[in-house]
Amino acid sequence: MKLETNRCQFLVLFSSTLVWFFVPGMVSAWIPAQTGTEARGAESSPGFAPKRSGSFVLRSSAVADGGALPVDYTGDGAGSTLPLEWSGAPAGTKSYALIMHHIDPQGKTKWYWMLYNIPASVNRLPKNAKGFGTTGNNSINRQVGYAPPHSKGPGPKTYVLTVYALSAPVQISLPPAEVTRDVLLAAMKNLILDSAELKVVYDRTGRIGNAGKDKQKP
Repeated sequence: MKLETNRCQFLVLFSSTLVWFFVPGMVSAWIPAQTGTEARGAESSPGFAPKRSGSFVLRSSAVADGGALPVDYTGDGAGSTLPLEWSGAPAGTKSYALIMHHIDPQGKTKWYWMLYNIPASVNRLPKNAKGFGTTGNNSINRQVGYAPPHSKGPGPKTYVLTVYALSAPVQISLPPAEVTRDVLLAAMKNLILDSAELKVVYDRTGRIGNAGKDKQKP
């Protein structure tokens, strides 16, 4: 069917991710095309790109950036939290926040560890850190505290630890058990001066189904 409105025609082109509209005499525009994941109502990870200067650095004495996460820090071991240290925080930093997350193959974001309102005087966390700021919940068991990685499937999985330098303490009225990743990100969105991340990889291949000793968890 051919449609005309005041002799102005428009053309619609579809691609796998975008829908483009071309209107003569006007700037072309686009809207996101609905993907299969969105159509099924799955929770997709929202875009969030905090400032990252490169001068602010996050490290661990237990693993290098991009390195293999030792078993001791996973659900196959003691489930300890990583020792961390950071440097190069910008002037005006009043507090820190920390989030450990993973994006699964379906695009869903899972978070394993969250701390916020870490005092500005702190620049390191020891192994099995306790008493530093406020601990939020995790998406694995929805409890307050660290949920060690314990992937259901084989193959390497990447987990990202991000520390945020904030211009003020985070103001959240919810109890820690209700503080999700989205709640924390929204609360500190306008406070982020800089951020740094550390990526670690864990591969459970060879452990899954090993004599029935492993109970598969998210």
